[in-house]
Amino acid sequence: MIAEVAGMSLWFMSAAILPDLTREFAISETRQAALSSAVQIGFVVGALASALLGLADRIDPRRLFAFCAITAALFNASLLVVEPGGLVSIFARFATGALLAGVYPVGMKIAVGWGQKDRGFLVGTLVGALTLGSAAPHLLALLGGADWRWSLIVASIASAAGGALCLFAALGPFHAKAPRMKIHAIFTAWTDRKIRYAYAGYLGHMWELYAMWAWIGVALTLSFSAHMPESDAVSLSRLIAFLTIAAGGVASVIAGIVADRVGKANIAILAMIVSGSAAIASAITFGGPVWLTILCVLIWGAAILPDSAQFSALVADYAPPEQAGSLMSFQTALGFALTFFTVQLTPLGAELIGWPGMFALMAIGPALGILGMLRLKRIS
Repeated sequence: MIAEVAGMSLWFMSAAILPDLTREFAISETRQAALSSAVQIGFVVGALASALLGLADRIDPRRLFAFCAITAALFNASLLVVEPGGLVSIFARFATGALLAGVYPVGMKIAVGWGQKDRGFLVGTLVGALTLGSAAPHLLALLGGADWRWSLIVASIASAAGGALCLFAALGPFHAKAPRMKIHAIFTAWTDRKIRYAYAGYLGHMWELYAMWAWIGVALTLSFSAHMPESDAVSLSRLIAFLTIAAGGVASVIAGIVADRVGKANIAILAMIVSGSAAIASAITFGGPVWLTILCVLIWGAAILPDSAQFSALVADYAPPEQAGSLMSFQTALGFALTFFTVQLTPLGAELIGWPGMFALMAIGPALGILGMLRLKRIS
């Protein structure tokens, strides 16, 4: 879990330090968006390749995790010596995302090998670690102040150390290895109705998740600026962005414990009901009293993530053990392919209808995800 936190600390690094980069360098809005979206595109490419080749099911996942985390750290550190916002830096972010496909899904493969009846808790804990890692860049940016290089170095060192640490992990008694590459394994996602509905719920969840995570700091800065100086609004928004993302990690662990008792689909439905409602509430309070906006966003952050772990745990439950890694990788590939569009379009939509309107549109995802889970329950 510690290795997962460390490895995923690279994900939002460019978004977290972007305000400091743009003060020091002239980076166009297109290049700014590309720095963030390149990670998503890279992850999709990496996850698809991993799923098709069955890497997580054929290779020792600890070695795959270590190689990807350490190599990703090197690409992240390269931003210290290349032109920020240039094509090389954008490629470095793409490569980082592709390599993180060997960290997040592979970490789930390791986790599900340790149990069957408590998979909701196991995957929930791992997703909690993922979330804390994703939130870490905002905290590093806050601690580092205007020194974006310090944040970049710390995250790179953490990822490399996490990769090395994973080599000392053990594989659980339920770990299964595929004897050879089976590209057709991913088609189980369509032929098995239960897995198909689990995928559908996951896609509804991903509709809002990364759009919210990627832009909540920017949106809150605008909301808070109506009541305080911009510099104070930036600092406060960074802190709240970190707490918002981190709240989902804590909630994922708690939800995982409960899910193994009351049902993974039931927890996913409850999380999406609260998440969608909090998105609407955040839209209504945007630009209003700071404390009220913070409260709504923190509830949103806590509810937006716990369903993610349960979707993955459901896939692991329904999949043949030797295909679990590939099917979870394919699941994340589809989800992150969707996030590429949502992350790109969210700021453009905010210019047209404002951030409150975009918050409201994000609630569409949970609504559709609930429908998928209700259909899954009917056939389970």
